[in-house]
Amino acid sequence: MKSIITISRYIVGILFIFSGLVKANDPLGLAYKMQEFFEVWAQSGWLPNFMHAMNDYALAFSVIMIAFEIVAGVAVLVGWKMRLFSWLLLILIIFFTFLTGYAYLSGKFRSCGCFGDCIPITPKTSFIKDIVLLLLILFIFRWRNTIKPALPAFGSICIILLSVTFSIWLQWYVLKHLPVADCLPFKEGNNIPEKMKIPPNAIPDSTVISFVYEKDGATVEFTSDNFPDDFDDSVYHFIKRYDKLIRKGNAEPAIKDFVLTTLSGNDTTMQVLSDAGYSAFLFVKDDPGKGEWMKNFESLYPVLQQQKITLFVVTNNAESINSYFSTAPAVTFLKCDVVPIKTAARTNPALYLLQNGTIRNKWSYADWDNAREEIQAIVN
Repeated sequence: MKSIITISRYIVGILFIFSGLVKANDPLGLAYKMQEFFEVWAQSGWLPNFMHAMNDYALAFSVIMIAFEIVAGVAVLVGWKMRLFSWLLLILIIFFTFLTGYAYLSGKFRSCGCFGDCIPITPKTSFIKDIVLLLLILFIFRWRNTIKPALPAFGSICIILLSVTFSIWLQWYVLKHLPVADCLPFKEGNNIPEKMKIPPNAIPDSTVISFVYEKDGATVEFTSDNFPDDFDDSVYHFIKRYDKLIRKGNAEPAIKDFVLTTLSGNDTTMQVLSDAGYSAFLFVKDDPGKGEWMKNFESLYPVLQQQKITLFVVTNNAESINSYFSTAPAVTFLKCDVVPIKTAARTNPALYLLQNGTIRNKWSYADWDNAREEIQAIVN
């Protein structure tokens, strides 16, 4: 029994640490996934005002949850405070199982974000994983009083404090400097126009035309292959026809809805992305306010001009941020929906250097000193 308990602890602890570290690489991605859940619940009528208000705290929830996931995994491995952490783990896995179960059973999510964007798994797989973890944690919970710490109290406390410090520091770092491992479709080296195309070996959705009629006050539905034998226009009254999904495919481009328009509303996406030579995209979401980025931009902009690199400010809020660029007359504003901006830019703002639509490099606003040097080195 002791060996079974130990193996269960190792499995649970390692999975929680691994899951937490993968998400700690991009806590903003988990926050966006939480906001997606909040919006779906709000639209479903689940305390809509409360759910909308929760959007403002999604990032804080994300950071806390990721840190706790890592710390809980470490605590299980060293067997520290198992009476406390067995309860906390049980509550956490019940919550996770509810989320993944809802994502799977509702069919409204393509991914639950359990392992971030680096390891995308389907809601069904996530739900099964959490069911297995729930069983293991229930087993650990049952025998929690028999688990002894692997280290002296001081050693365990030091390891727990180190895990707390590291998890918070890592998340702070990537929120300021972009993820360490870039697993998004806008990563360095990707060609944006190519990623906007459907992959050549993708499987399209399988659909069938379905008809809905009314007969004797009741609604009946059938496809073109199984019309009823007694079908007659005088008996069956047409209501609608639609494409019924039989099997979900994967025929979706990696980059979706990335549309760039001029301030007057003209679509200029492919024209901008197909320009020969180098160009720069400055992604600005909403209104970032005055701060460190503006000072860094003042020293970055002359370098772009010197290298004759056209700078496009890609934003969903051109009217509000226009005044921030009063000293940069050669800037071209392009409008874009906020969703692709959130995917492309994990800091606000973020700078891209492109060559014929291919992302050569990207920098957080905090790293524009490096951007100046690298732009001069790459272009010259």
